[in-house]
Amino acid sequence: MKNITVVVLLFFTFLLSFQVSAQDLMKSSDLSTLKVDYLSDSDIAKIRIQLQNNNMTIEEAEPMALSKGMSAAEFSKLKARVNEVSISNLNKKSNENTVANKKDSGRTQDKIVNNKVKDSANALIFGSELFDNPTLNFEPDSNLATPMNYVLGPGDELQVSVYGVQEYNASIPVSVEGKITIQYVGQISVSGISIEAATQKIKAAIAKVYSTVRSGQSQVSVSLSRIRTIKITIVGGKQPGNYSISSLATVYNALHLAGGPGKNGSYRNIELIRNNKIYKNIDIYRFLVKGDQSDNVSLKENDVIRIPVYTQRVTVEGEVKRPGIFEMKKSEKFSDLLNFASGFNEFAYTASVNVLQKTGKEFKVHDIKESEFSSYLPKSGDVFRVTKILNRFENRIKIEGAVFRPDYYSFDEGMRISDLIARAEGVKEDAYTKRARIIRLKSDLTTEIVNIDLASALSGNLNSDIELKREDEVTVYSILDFREEYKVTIDGEVKTPGEYPFFDNLTLNDLIIQVGGLTGSASKRVEIARMIKSDEIDDTNPRRIELVELEITADNNEQVKNFLLKPFDVINIRRMAVYEKPQMVTISGAVAYPGKYVLANKKESVYNVVMRAGGLTSVANLEGMKIKRPIKQEQIDKIERIDLNLSKNDTLKKDLTKKLKDELKYAVIPLDWSKIVKDKNHYSNVTLFPDDEIEVATFNEGVKVTGNVLLTSEIPYRRGKSFKYYINAVGGVDSKGWKKKAYIIYPNGKASVTGSFLFFRSYPKVIPDSQIVVPEKPETKKMSTGEWVSIGSVITSLALLIVTAFK
Repeated sequence: MKNITVVVLLFFTFLLSFQVSAQDLMKSSDLSTLKVDYLSDSDIAKIRIQLQNNNMTIEEAEPMALSKGMSAAEFSKLKARVNEVSISNLNKKSNENTVANKKDSGRTQDKIVNNKVKDSANALIFGSELFDNPTLNFEPDSNLATPMNYVLGPGDELQVSVYGVQEYNASIPVSVEGKITIQYVGQISVSGISIEAATQKIKAAIAKVYSTVRSGQSQVSVSLSRIRTIKITIVGGKQPGNYSISSLATVYNALHLAGGPGKNGSYRNIELIRNNKIYKNIDIYRFLVKGDQSDNVSLKENDVIRIPVYTQRVTVEGEVKRPGIFEMKKSEKFSDLLNFASGFNEFAYTASVNVLQKTGKEFKVHDIKESEFSSYLPKSGDVFRVTKILNRFENRIKIEGAVFRPDYYSFDEGMRISDLIARAEGVKEDAYTKRARIIRLKSDLTTEIVNIDLASALSGNLNSDIELKREDEVTVYSILDFREEYKVTIDGEVKTPGEYPFFDNLTLNDLIIQVGGLTGSASKRVEIARMIKSDEIDDTNPRRIELVELEITADNNEQVKNFLLKPFDVINIRRMAVYEKPQMVTISGAVAYPGKYVLANKKESVYNVVMRAGGLTSVANLEGMKIKRPIKQEQIDKIERIDLNLSKNDTLKKDLTKKLKDELKYAVIPLDWSKIVKDKNHYSNVTLFPDDEIEVATFNEGVKVTGNVLLTSEIPYRRGKSFKYYINAVGGVDSKGWKKKAYIIYPNGKASVTGSFLFFRSYPKVIPDSQIVVPEKPETKKMSTGEWVSIGSVITSLALLIVTAFK
């Protein structure tokens, strides 16, 4: 027992020395006992961090390590391990999934990445989409438990643990010789055997050294901590070459990395070659059609996946669920091809399929009947075309018209008219039973009409109850179809005038109630115009219609004497001779009582309304009175109806009507109050219309100057000063101002323009509260040099002509 304790103490001391050396490579004075194979990845990572902290590379640390007793062979291992960890760390940073897998399972493996390129040229080949999808890569899951039949090899790393009374834990790589080295146990050959067999072998070897393992006081566990990378070769793929992949990878994973079969590659006869022999024939269609992954076997070192060219391909077009290009084996039938294409769709014509075949010289067409689907052998290059079913029915029949359920029904041999009527729930009450019509499709696809006595057919007469045929269309007439649609018209003083349906026994009272009754302006006079019907022309009677005049009680919708109406009567309820609602005008501004006033008589004048408003106030401007009269829609309509003989592109009329509607809205009528007061019959004392607005301006001593002047301003009025004085008072006109076309707007809405005669110019008179406007000059196109030269040439020619004439 004492010897065992000494051995254990020595073992832990040796381990501790390894750990100290690993943790303090730079400060340790003796590295002769350091064994790189016993260092874990975390120890290597710590050494790498020490080198980074000292700004050293592993190559620069070699002289120092050798001087401290480390052998060259051990340093070479250390250098390889440090570089390997460096690459591994880069892979971890570039791929978060690998990091996640390591955290979850504690197992690492090299990440294989291959960018997918969409193969649009072979998109129609069945199965090509399997290898274009970057999310479908068949990559093995490192989180899964290690398969017990997994065969170990160089590059794998085992996690060996002893726990219980004695403890030991180490990550041990499988050397290139296929062996692992366990401290105090020695070397154990594990290459080429399954992990299950290797576990038993390791346990037996450790039990020889650790007595507690042999006695059962300690347990041993062996797991795969790092999966080796194997090299395989892919020939015939879209991206052929040598690939380094996980030892857990399968055939489909490798095919996906290579982009699948090439342009002419086979999907049905892929060969997995192992030790120079065909180990497995892979048919991808088994996976695509049935989901069978029996061909998806694991790969081994130096395996070769050979993708030969296809033997025969065929094309399926038209009404199948999965049209495309399919690879066929020689023994497969057309029924197998339909299975690959997922069968016919719901619109396919399945009685036969047309196939376009290629002979040695030309094309030929062949029809495959439904009975031959299971026997026909497709040939390379065949193009199968599945067409649509015909847009016709084999057993359809139709009934429409005066039946309770008009619709399409199924046709049975021997069906008669009475049978179809019964299916349609019988005829309606308005059915015209003396005649029914059948539109029948003849054998040459032309149509004919067959008339039957419907009443006789329904009574059981077989001569009338004829047999129907496929695609017959039976029409049962309604007596309502033969009646003219009668109307009556009512207009005038009713709530809702218009045209209304006529019914038998319709009276004037009924119609008045239907239209909402009479209005308050309805008079007692009613005029009814009635059409004249006669089989003979009476030239002596000039009347076109018959007029009926009635008197009603205007304030009562129900008349004592009710009048019976006839079809197409036109009723007109007249308006009362005198019936006008009070209408108003508005007065605003400098009057005593501004507001709205009712027009008291038909010729209410401006003077009367102003007087009713209390007259003008002391601040009223006698020269600033005007009427704003709304522009009515009738006036705009008149302008739109006038033909101005303009071109199609001229927008003058459109602009004018838009300005009247949206901008002006009012017409201004100037007033001269001083003359109205003197003479009530003066033309300024105009008669007012409803909605007119009288504006009385407040006296203002300023004169506004606007437009193209240097300063828009209001200048105090000075008696006797001219038009030019006020323009000069604001700095004159600007560069665009057109002074000779300046005009003035007076307070009452009148306007006056500048006049000219020869070289003399007369400007309008200025009064207080006026507004002077200087417009902008129109743009003129300057004559070019060529135009001046042309004019000069013309003048010169004329001068020469005149001189010549007078010689």
